[in-house]
Amino acid sequence: MSVNSNYNDNNRGAHLCNLFTSTIARVLLPLLVIHLACLSAFALDVTIEPTVTTSRPSELWLFLPAGYLVSVALETPVLLVGLSKQLSFRQRLFAGLWLTACTYPIVVLVLPIRFADAPRSLYLLVAETFAPVAECALFWLAFRRQLDARTQTWLRNFAVIVIANLLSFIGGELLNATRWFGLF
Repeated sequence: MSVNSNYNDNNRGAHLCNLFTSTIARVLLPLLVIHLACLSAFALDVTIEPTVTTSRPSELWLFLPAGYLVSVALETPVLLVGLSKQLSFRQRLFAGLWLTACTYPIVVLVLPIRFADAPRSLYLLVAETFAPVAECALFWLAFRRQLDARTQTWLRNFAVIVIANLLSFIGGELLNATRWFGLF
């Protein structure tokens, strides 16, 4: 009975992850395309001056703890629900806290200084590519002996990590648009 129960729980988790992923692909991506098209159509994407990353290092250090907590609050629930059930709840929670702790200081402290004179879009491209790639690599290093070697399991976990980072990026952009932090 417990084998069927575990199978049903894993099957439900995989179904929820597939449902979540397909919903994002079917709803959010088209909305993003429509949003960008509307911005271009109404010339709302034209800026007078290119936006550059202008934060001072002291401001970045002040932002780090609050930004980390916001990122963890957005990413960890996705990881708890979406990562492979071969990992315990504690391990998935650890992944939510640890992966962000490893990449967030680079995204917030190092890259803004490195791209201080570059357009903000270049900083975002580099930072938001670096974070999920690095987190997938760290996840693989940490859990490669615990998870089965099936490619499907790894791809699912990597997709969940990318989705969590995408959600965190969208949340950060919404906060930035409202000038809640106003640093980048």
